[in-house]
Amino acid sequence: MILFDPLWDTLKKKKITTYQLIKNHNLSRGTLDNLKHNRSVTLHTINELCSILDCKIEDVIKYVKDDDK
Repeated sequence: MILFDPLWDTLKKKKITTYQLIKNHNLSRGTLDNLKHNRSVTLHTINELCSILDCKIEDVIKYVKDDDK
């Protein structure tokens, strides 16, 4: 299972709000809702987040095996 828990920590560290992602970087509210609920997003979205946040993919997503939850 892919989790987006690291994204929220990265946003805090970079002092970027979800409001800024919507207004300044054109991320949709639906995409943010998907991220908040660990639902599927495109690789394009992951790429955009890494670019916006100037970070590595592991700063945005984490893979956890179902039995490791």
